[in-house]
Amino acid sequence: MGRVGASVAAERAVDFAFSPPGQEARRTENLVRNARRVVATLGEMKGAVMKVGQMLSLHESVLPPEVAEVLQLLQKEAPRVPDEVMRYEVEGSLGAGVGELFAEFEREAFAAASIGQVHRARLHDGRWVAVKVQYPLIHEIVAADLKNLKRLLQALFGLVFDVDFEPIWGELRDRLLEELDYRHEAENMRQMARLHDGLPEISIPEVVAELSTERVLTMTLVEGIPPNEACSDRHPRELKDRWGQVLLEFQLRGLFEHRLLHADPNLANFAFREDGGVVVYDFGCLKRIPPALAEGYAALVRAVLDERREDVPGILRDLGVYKKGHVALPRAVIDPYLDLFAEMFRASPPYAFGEDEDLYAKILELGSANWSQSTDMRFPEDIIFIDRSLAGHFGNLTRLGAKGPWRDLLARYARPAPEIRDREAG
Repeated sequence: MGRVGASVAAERAVDFAFSPPGQEARRTENLVRNARRVVATLGEMKGAVMKVGQMLSLHESVLPPEVAEVLQLLQKEAPRVPDEVMRYEVEGSLGAGVGELFAEFEREAFAAASIGQVHRARLHDGRWVAVKVQYPLIHEIVAADLKNLKRLLQALFGLVFDVDFEPIWGELRDRLLEELDYRHEAENMRQMARLHDGLPEISIPEVVAELSTERVLTMTLVEGIPPNEACSDRHPRELKDRWGQVLLEFQLRGLFEHRLLHADPNLANFAFREDGGVVVYDFGCLKRIPPALAEGYAALVRAVLDERREDVPGILRDLGVYKKGHVALPRAVIDPYLDLFAEMFRASPPYAFGEDEDLYAKILELGSANWSQSTDMRFPEDIIFIDRSLAGHFGNLTRLGAKGPWRDLLARYARPAPEIRDREAG
């Protein structure tokens, strides 16, 4: 971070010597160079630091394309650990030799992430599986990461918000620690599979319980089209639109119906099928949503779709989003965002994510313009991973360039519960 800071400071010091086009070229060059430094450092560190780096990399639409291309590496790759080390971890965790456990175990990992890497293997009954193995000493690494991350994030948070950081840190820490227990992830997978039973557009791997422990998770191998290929020109626009709709419905179903949200929107956690379906991976980070919070989000969506803007400040306050002293956020802050959302969720013609190339720039400009109004804003820690997931999927839909009946989908899933409908009708 010191090198990045020095680089930015040096760039500002010499900017005056260049014309505006020259300044922009230098700025992009410097951003790319610093992005490569961040990717290299976070990729080597793994653990919680890399996980937070992946969170930050999800919003590539707000960055120059050159920088986004570099940061996308954090979403899918981490340096592999040598095969013999990971085999030792498998054998120590499962209590038998790899040759006894599997008919075949590929030496080269086909995916690597922040706390583990994944190897293809074949069971003795012929089934192909994916074996996710934690890195050696990852628990100790994450424990050290968390101490440093708390200091860093508390300092950064304190520069922007005048609120108690402890509940927010507790939410971040708890979600990160949950990912260290593959037994917890296995149960998450089983629960999500039950919830999506009968929905052929969603595929979830099956846990192989006898070959899974706290540090090793074995699941059936369910493959699909990788994200980068799915977002390329190799596939028709209609198929990308369908994938985008399935992704959004997956999120809306989790938020409003199941109240159990897949809260890691990294596009590398999904693969895509030729029939329009989506394969979902990585269930280490799920967010259980309190019923009152789910209904609050639904009420907010209904108010926006019904153009009841005057109700929005009160709904946000009921959600726990307000200024110091329980004061509702002013309309002057809220309305410009509602203008953008109204465009994205218009009735006709359907909005195509990515059609407004300046959308994310507009959101950033609004954030900058309203910064002074946000320093004393309060919000419940429960919304952190909800908003992270929803915002991340907006980025995913933008990468796909998906177009669809977004307004109709929102209206369908955000309908009030029966008792609330009766109360509203009365």
